[in-house]
Amino acid sequence: MPWFRRVRPRPSGVRLNQRRPVVENAWSGGRGWCRGFDAYAFLRQGVRLNQRRCVRPRPSGRSAQPAALRTPRAPGVRLNRRCSRSRPGQYGERVRFVLASASPARLATLRSAGVQPEVLVSDVDEPAATAEAEKRYGALEPAGVALILARAKCEDVAGRDEADDALVLGCDSVLEFEGAAHGKPSDSSDAIARWQRMRGKSGILHSGHWLIDNRDDGTGATFGVTASTVVHFADIDDEEIEAYVATGEPLYVAGAFTVDGLGGPFVTSIEGDYHNVVGVSLPALRELLQEIGISWHELRPAPTESV
Repeated sequence: MPWFRRVRPRPSGVRLNQRRPVVENAWSGGRGWCRGFDAYAFLRQGVRLNQRRCVRPRPSGRSAQPAALRTPRAPGVRLNRRCSRSRPGQYGERVRFVLASASPARLATLRSAGVQPEVLVSDVDEPAATAEAEKRYGALEPAGVALILARAKCEDVAGRDEADDALVLGCDSVLEFEGAAHGKPSDSSDAIARWQRMRGKSGILHSGHWLIDNRDDGTGATFGVTASTVVHFADIDDEEIEAYVATGEPLYVAGAFTVDGLGGPFVTSIEGDYHNVVGVSLPALRELLQEIGISWHELRPAPTESV
């Protein structure tokens, strides 16, 4: 599946949620309706990706091409979304939902919200996926790294037989600190060095979310959003840093910290969505589901009658 799809003329008779300006089709010499754009070129310019896209399927055999950019629109990224919408299900008619992540924190967050996803862990090589994207698109902003990895994980799992007839969600988080993207530390020394730089300062935790509608009667949509939360760290001393790193927790999480675990005492405050720092933004996921006509309650098991 290509990263991005080319501009196609808007088909007659298709009702759009929101009319977008007609833009120049840079590679076909015409004017058309945007079905995708070079998000990574957009990120290199330091512009937040906050756009919706209504898309049409691209004929097979054609390569992806970058498209002209449009004015950003809050609150999130919307890429490669088809115009059609699935029919809303009946209350209690549970939609099969797959989480393409091994994160216990993400699973616990979804379960606490009443969602019981199936877990299929992706086999994506994160450094290789990031390097490939940088080779194709140049240097990436931290928010772009999170979205790239979320999409790679989602597509890896969605391509498996086990994920047929399901909604698949891929997530990835990176910490932006002093302009650089930080994932999991390589070892204890790296974690200690990071904390010595971060203490008393602030960073931005970006979580990329990518959703693919694999249902037989669904839209076939594939699109994503990046949610961002500002995190303020306590000014802790070297002894506290070494004791925290010795627990091993910082080695398995993006940014070398948690807000819901042993690292909680070292986070003085946040600005934004708490669950986004944990690894999955529930409001962002709800908005993605609404794009394909699915209500949040359709992810929850049907209520049982008391005897």
